[in-house]
Amino acid sequence: MQTMKPEEVASAEDIVIVGAGIAGLATALGLHKKGVRSLVLESSPELRTSGFAFGTWKNAFRALDALGIGDRIRKEHLQAQALRVFSPSTGQVAQEVDLTAPGKGGPHEICCVKRDSLLRALEEELPRGTIHYVSKVVAVAEEDGNIKALQLADGSVLRTKVLIGCDGINSVVAKWLGLAKPSYSGRSATRGLAHYPEGHGFRPNFLQFNGHGFRSGMMPCNETDIYWFFTFSPSDKDKGFDESPASMKQFVLSNLRGLKVPAEVLAVVERSQMSDVLVAPLRFRPPLSLVTASISRGCVCVAGDALHPMTPDLAQGGCSALEDGVILARCLGDAVLGIESHRVEASLREYARIRRWRSVELIGTAYVVGLVQQSDNAFVSFLRDRVLSGVLARRLLKLADYDCGTL
Repeated sequence: MQTMKPEEVASAEDIVIVGAGIAGLATALGLHKKGVRSLVLESSPELRTSGFAFGTWKNAFRALDALGIGDRIRKEHLQAQALRVFSPSTGQVAQEVDLTAPGKGGPHEICCVKRDSLLRALEEELPRGTIHYVSKVVAVAEEDGNIKALQLADGSVLRTKVLIGCDGINSVVAKWLGLAKPSYSGRSATRGLAHYPEGHGFRPNFLQFNGHGFRSGMMPCNETDIYWFFTFSPSDKDKGFDESPASMKQFVLSNLRGLKVPAEVLAVVERSQMSDVLVAPLRFRPPLSLVTASISRGCVCVAGDALHPMTPDLAQGGCSALEDGVILARCLGDAVLGIESHRVEASLREYARIRRWRSVELIGTAYVVGLVQQSDNAFVSFLRDRVLSGVLARRLLKLADYDCGTL
């Protein structure tokens, strides 16, 4: 274990959150709402908005309501009305699911929320100075009395009594806790955003297209922006192929043109600017590894993608990060008054207990759903287009009907 030299040690903070993503800012805001101060360290010079947008389901809106920003997000985005799955052979709607159907606590909700809108809403509710930018944590060391020393990339050291890792899929804190390294799913995804200053004219529906070894979809965020995605399994012949935005855009279009995809859908991809197209491999933490993993140890824990990186097939990555933030803030909020280590440790163990099986279920289900929806097996494709798409959509609605509770 790395030991920090005495001359390197700076003043101690009560709570440090590593990462100013969705989980980190949600946790910080939840703690702030409970009257507890935290410091957020972000490696970038500003809020990171990569990914463009994400599906925000009922469970996420319950968390956003608990944090006090749910209505703001609703006003800025369109409520999706239906999921429409198109047949690759006929180009017609093969399955349709009502996304506003009643759930346990009222009608379902889903919006395609722009990531920058959500991060700004969270940031603006925090006290000025909460987030320290250009503060990359490269190592964690333990000192006497449960104090953690964080080595920053600029050579400085920050000491903290409580450490929360929200530092993404390559989390330094998760590595310190000994969590299993995320695995490559064998699939990749490219995403884009099309902007229509005068309005796009699309109805607020989630459109999905399943092809041979790929899956694509699109949904309006608001009246002027449409988010789209394309997941695929690179073959051996694709190794080393050009992943530049321009090449990926043409790769998506060539695959979609092989299906009977409506011309207006192709036009959405065509309209995306080169800077608005991203590609990335899809990784996940092996779900069974979390059954016995140390999600928390002492006064250290993880949340968001640092805890449960998953494939995007349930659109639950951002949603579950918001759940984490509310539950963690609730568990930790009262315990940190006075920062008594035994109370803090107990609160983090309770958080880990609540989130363990939820994380296992979401990661595992997302992986299986992705395999089915992207399969190029003729029999699986036949069942998917006629039966399984509706079954999977209803399963998704059930998973989204989760209530993280209040602060």
